[in-house]
Amino acid sequence: MEAAELKPLVLGLLEQVAGLKELVREQSEEIARLKGLKGKPDIKPEAKKKPSGMENGTDPTDANPKEPDKRKRSKKNFRIPVQDRIVKAHDVPAGSRNLGYEDFMVEDIILHAIAIRYRRERWLTPDGRTVIAALPMGVTDHVGAELKRFILMLYHQGQTTVPRLVALLDSMGLDVSERKIVRILTEEVERFKAEAQAVLRAAFQKAASWISVDDTGARHKGKNGICTQIGNHLFTFFATPHSKSRINFLSLLRAGHTDYVLNDAAFEYMKDHNMPSWVSDKLQEHHPRIFANEAAWLAHLEEIGLTKIRVHPNPVQIATEGALWGSILSHGFLKDSVILSDDAGQFNVGDAHALCWVHAERLVYKLKFFTDAGRAAQEKVRREIWDFYRALKAYKTKPAEEDKKRLAKRFDQIFDQKTGICAIDKLLNRLRRNKPELLRALERPDIPLHTNGSENDIRCQVTRRKISGTTRSDKGRDSRDAFLSLAKTCMKLDISFWDYLGDRLGILPHGSVPQLAALIAAHP
Repeated sequence: MEAAELKPLVLGLLEQVAGLKELVREQSEEIARLKGLKGKPDIKPEAKKKPSGMENGTDPTDANPKEPDKRKRSKKNFRIPVQDRIVKAHDVPAGSRNLGYEDFMVEDIILHAIAIRYRRERWLTPDGRTVIAALPMGVTDHVGAELKRFILMLYHQGQTTVPRLVALLDSMGLDVSERKIVRILTEEVERFKAEAQAVLRAAFQKAASWISVDDTGARHKGKNGICTQIGNHLFTFFATPHSKSRINFLSLLRAGHTDYVLNDAAFEYMKDHNMPSWVSDKLQEHHPRIFANEAAWLAHLEEIGLTKIRVHPNPVQIATEGALWGSILSHGFLKDSVILSDDAGQFNVGDAHALCWVHAERLVYKLKFFTDAGRAAQEKVRREIWDFYRALKAYKTKPAEEDKKRLAKRFDQIFDQKTGICAIDKLLNRLRRNKPELLRALERPDIPLHTNGSENDIRCQVTRRKISGTTRSDKGRDSRDAFLSLAKTCMKLDISFWDYLGDRLGILPHGSVPQLAALIAAHP
C-alpha cells in the first residue's frame, strides 16, 4: 500500500483512539464516583472544552446597542408588608422647616426558636371519664407547622442535607433529631406525590403542544437508577424508575394510571414497530382489551401464549409498549403533542417527536482532529449549522410557507455534503436521517429548538445526588421527586414555594395558594 494511501488510514485510526481514550476516561471517572473514590484533581480547567454556545451565539444582536444608564436604578417592589419606623433627627437648629421624610428601605428577617407548652384542661366527669381539651387545629405532633415548613424549604429548595439541618437547628436551641427530620420529609409524601401527579395529568389533558424530556443517573438503595424529567414552560415532573427503558418512560406518561389498553392506537403502535401481523392478530382475537394493572396484563400474555414466542422484535416488549401507548391516549393525554428530546431512544414515542439542535451540533463540536484539513472542515460545518439554526429561530418568529421549503432544501445541502473527512461525513449522514425530527419546528413553530429547559430543570436532581448520594427508602425517593417537581412548577407559575408550603401545611388561610393542577388547566 502506498504512503499516500496509508496516511488517511493512520489519521483515522488516531482519531478513533483519541475518542476511545476520552470514553475510557469518562467511564473511569464515573466508576470512581459510584465507588465513592476521589477523582483526578482538575488542575487545568482551562484545557477543557467549553460548551459550543450555539444557542446564545445565534441570538439576534442590535447593531447599535445602547449603553445602560448605571445612574438609574429600578424601583424595587416589595412582596412583603412594609413596616414604617420613624427616625427622629437630633440637634436640629431652631427655626428649621420640616421637609417630611426621606425613605431608606431595609429587608430583614426575624428568626428565633420558641417552645410552646399547651396546658390542656383535664376534667373528670361524674361517670368517671377523663375529658382533655383538644389541641389547636394543625398541631398533630411535637414539631410545629412553621418548623416543618422551614425544614422542607431548606432541604428541597435550599438543597441542604439532614446532618446540616440537625446542626443548624441545634445551634438555634432546637432539639430535632435526624430521625425526626427524615419523618418530616416523608410523613405526608403521598399527598404531595398525588399533587405532582395531578399537575402532570392537567398538563397532558390540556393537550400541551409540547413537552421536553431528559434523564440523569440516580442512586436508590445503593443501586443505579434513572431520574426522568418531563416538563415545559408551565410544569416540571420527576420520577425515578429502575431503568431508562421505553416501557418505563411510557409508564410515566400514564400520569399515575396503572391500566393497559388494547385499542386502535395500541395496534397501530405495534404495526409501526414491526410487530409480526400474526402476533398482533393473536392479541386481537382474545378479550378483554383493558387490564387494570401490570399483573393482569402479564397474566393475559401468559394465558394466550405470547411469552413463549421467540421472534424479533420481542413480542412481549412491543405489545406492552403498545398497550401503554393505548392507555395514554385513552385517557386523553398528549393528543397532538410533540415530545422533544436529546435523541435518547426511549423517548422516541408517538407520531410527533422532535430533536434538540444543541445536542446535534454538540456531536460535531466534540469531534477531535489531528490535521488542519480536519479542523477546517469541522469549523466550516459548524458555521453552516449555526447559520441554519439562526434562520430556524427567525422562522419561528414569523413562519412562512416559502421559508419552510427553502429551509428544508438548505438542510439537505448541509447534511448531504461530502467533506472528505470520514468522521464528519459519517456524522452528517447520521444527522441527515433525523431530518423529520430536527425540522419538526417547520410544522410546529411553537415548539423549542433545544432541551435546555429540561437540562436546567434536572440540575436540581444532579445537585441532590451530589450532596446526598442515594435515597434509602421508596418514601425518601418519592419525597425527593415530588417536592422537587412541585418546587420547579411553583417557580414556573410564579408562586413562592414558601407560600405553597405554608398553604399546604395549614399555616396560611386555606386556598391562599390554589391547586397547581387547577392553575395549569386554567392557563391560556
